[in-house]
Order: sequence, then C-alpha cells, then structure tokens
Amino acid sequence: MAELRGPLHSMVFRNADLPVLFHHADAIAIARQRQAVQATRLQLLLLVVGAALAALPWGGKVGGSFQLIGALSALAYAGVLLLTFRSAGQRAKSHWQLNRSAAEFIKSLSWRYAVHGAPFDTGAADAAGLFTSRMEAGLNELKKVGWEDPRDGSGGDRSVTGVLGPVGELITGPMRLLREKPFTIRKETYVRDRLIEQRNWYHRRTVISRRATTLWSATIALLTLLALVLATLRTFSVTGSSSVLGLLSASAAACLAWSEVRRHQPLISAHSLVEEDLAAMHTAMETMVTEEQWANAVYETERIVSPQHTDWLVRHRS
Repeated sequence: MAELRGPLHSMVFRNADLPVLFHHADAIAIARQRQAVQATRLQLLLLVVGAALAALPWGGKVGGSFQLIGALSALAYAGVLLLTFRSAGQRAKSHWQLNRSAAEFIKSLSWRYAVHGAPFDTGAADAAGLFTSRMEAGLNELKKVGWEDPRDGSGGDRSVTGVLGPVGELITGPMRLLREKPFTIRKETYVRDRLIEQRNWYHRRTVISRRATTLWSATIALLTLLALVLATLRTFSVTGSSSVLGLLSASAAACLAWSEVRRHQPLISAHSLVEEDLAAMHTAMETMVTEEQWANAVYETERIVSPQHTDWLVRHRS
C-alpha cells in the first residue's frame, strides 16, 4: 500500500494490502487451475498422438509379431486413462474453483469494508464486527461444499503455503487506513484501483478470448475441410486408405474439446457485458453518485464483478 502525497493525500490500494487469507486462496486457485488445464491439455494431446501413431503405415515390427508403433500408440491411450484416474483423485478443478470463489469473496468484501460499501457504510455501528461476521459466514458456506480453510489446520497446500505467514488477520492496516479517509479519497481510490482495474481486466480477457476463438475455429474448419476432401476422394475410389481420416477427426475433436474447456466463445459475450456495466457504473460514480448513494453503488459494482455473476451470464448467453 502506498500513500501519494498531494492536496488530498490520495491512496493506492492494491492486492498486496488484502488479508493474507486472500493470497493463500488465490495462490492455491492459480496452482490448481494450472494443474487442471495442463492435465486436460496432455490428455487431448495423447489422444491425438495415439491416433497419429495408429495411422502410420509402418508398424515397426520387432521379432515375429511385436509392432513398436502399435505399442507406442497403446502407451499413449494408457497415459490418457492414467491421467483421467489421477485427475479424479486430485480434484484439481474443484479445488481451483472453490479457492477462486474464496479469494474473490474475500477481495470483494475487503474492498466494501475499506471504502464504506454496503453493508459497511458510514452509519454502521460496528463495521469491523459486521465485516468479520459476514466474512466468517461466507467462508463457512464455502467450507460446506469442500473449501479447506487453512486456519483450521487442514487446508494447507504444500505447493503454495509456508511463505504467506499467518492467515488469521482479516482486517489489514491498509484497509483500516483507507476506511478512515474522507469520502473523496475513498471514492478516488476505489474507482482507480478497483473499478477501472477490473474494467481493464475484462477488456483484456475479451480480446484474448476473441483471438483464441478465431484461432481454434480456423483450425477446426481446416481439419474438417481436409477430412471432407479425403472422404470425397475415397468415395470415388481415388484413395483407399481411411487411416488419415481418423487422425484428422481426432485432431478436430481435440481442438473442439479444448475450445469448450476454455469456454472462449461464451466468455466473450459475458466479459463484454460486464465491461459495459462497469463503464456505466464508472460514469455514474464520477458524475451522479453522491456520498449518500455511495454504499449501494459500491455494493452493485462488486455484484457485477463477482464470479457468480459472470457464470450466470455465461450460462444464459452461450
């Protein structure tokens, strides 16, 4: 956290100023996301490799009947099964989603407390006590569906813990300091470091998703076109082999599955809508929202950027 010296003594509030519990959940979410994505990518790659090896005309016979290429193809398919059973046991995707939900919940509630967002507005009798009770209630709901709280001694992840320190403090010094600032400073800090930051993030993700959608759609179309040409040639007995068709089909299916896993197409629409809503809220906060309306405006902004809101848009816009 940094304090900028000037007429209003403006503040900068970053992720580093959030509770350690946020950083713990965020680190596990990133690690588990990487693990889940890499496992899926490797499974799809092995399926294509297995199909490619099976399509080779040369078998690589060793001895009387053993074929080296067939063995390699079988190993590729065995690798897919092994990864499937391993992923089911590790539950990386579940841990990724639960810890991402926990991290975003902690982040959102912390911002609302620090800038007097509802229900922690200026008139709250015991804002700190209310913040703690709301935080614990939300985290308890996540624990009911499998989230592991590191404060219980059972939520440690050896790949990311050990460097974050104690995770018990929910209200950090920078959060208290920002809460004590006048309305103009809290408003400036929130708009710059939270609203605009999130708006830029959604814009970047929309651009990335559009590029990825174009790439994978073109790849799938090309592979399908090649399969169509070969199937047409085989129809008129121009070519007799169908092994390449299997490889092309497997490759196109893998590309389609990867695109679906990454959810590029539905996320384009969802992220664009969130960006538009944040732009409207930004304009309102800069021009129309008064101090009396501020608490509800912050609450609405945090609702817009919540993962649950994005998931709802994905389901209804896909």
